[in-house]
Amino acid sequence: MSIKFNREAYTKVFNDLDKLRDYCRFEGKVFDEKALYKKDHPTWIAYGKWQNYIRAKARNGGQNFQPRRN
Repeated sequence: MSIKFNREAYTKVFNDLDKLRDYCRFEGKVFDEKALYKKDHPTWIAYGKWQNYIRAKARNGGQNFQPRRN
C-alpha cells in the first residue's frame, strides 16, 4: 500500500508561501507562516488587498489614477 501525494497542492502552497514572504519582505510586514490562508490575519488581509491592487493595475494597463475632485 502506497501513499499517493498530490504534488499540485503542495506546489501551490509553497508557491503561495514564497509570494507571501516576498510581499512581507518588500512591504516591511512581519512574515509569519501561520498567516497563510487565514482570512482574519492582518498580514493576509493586507496581502490580499495588495494582490487586488496589482491585478487592477495590470488590467488597466498601468494607468495612474487621479482622485476625483467633487
